[in-house]
Amino acid sequence: MNSNFSLDDLMVIEASRYIEDENIVLVGTGLPMIASLLAQKLYAPKMCYVVETGNIAPEVIPTPSSVCDPRVMYKAIKHGSLLDSLGGILQRGLADIAFLGGAQIDQYANVNSTVIGDYNNPKVRLPGSGGANDLASHAKKILIITRHEKRRFPKNCDYITSPGYLNGPNGRKNAGIPSEYPEIIVITNLCVMEIDKNTGKLVITKLMPNISIDEVLTNTEFQPLIKSPVKNVSHPTQNEINVLHKEVDPFGVYLKTH
Repeated sequence: MNSNFSLDDLMVIEASRYIEDENIVLVGTGLPMIASLLAQKLYAPKMCYVVETGNIAPEVIPTPSSVCDPRVMYKAIKHGSLLDSLGGILQRGLADIAFLGGAQIDQYANVNSTVIGDYNNPKVRLPGSGGANDLASHAKKILIITRHEKRRFPKNCDYITSPGYLNGPNGRKNAGIPSEYPEIIVITNLCVMEIDKNTGKLVITKLMPNISIDEVLTNTEFQPLIKSPVKNVSHPTQNEINVLHKEVDPFGVYLKTH
């Protein structure tokens, strides 16, 4: 068992494990970029890495800071636009996975990346949707990765940028969202939560090593459902850690080096 890792490391590694070979993955800015790159290097060499800004199947050079970084353009089979990624791939129903981050994720897995506080008089104005709303509305599976803090997990988002299950099990269908009942998985540095399609709410399915249910609940404003029994996230292998720190994020842009 390897102990030379942080929970942030394992969060990225665990997120990457949900990507399968030959998946078409639409990737947003931030941690989704390095988790997807790690998956490509370790588990899914034939995955199609599609950057939401339109670069299709690049050989990503470490370590991109955003979806506009030239490092996500290297040897791409197409340097496209939003029309190519969101229109040509996503809205045609070809995306297997949408990989997102967010400032707030609520009990229904709705994501806010627009504003904290009142929309017209905000405490904080955030970058906004970009392609995130499109990704969450059309993909068959949605992966969300974020560090676990109470402020990031309110009962209801201050603003819904990207839809989870909106307000219940049929929320997406009633709103006319194309992907009516996607699988949604939220990976944090404390736990993994998945959508329960019967209630449309998040349920804790896994805990990070040495993290208790009480710690998760203390850092979450809403009361998530709890799967019985709750599994433990598998410890990373030395190879997973080496690839993450030496090949994916060698300069420590996202994760501290050990």
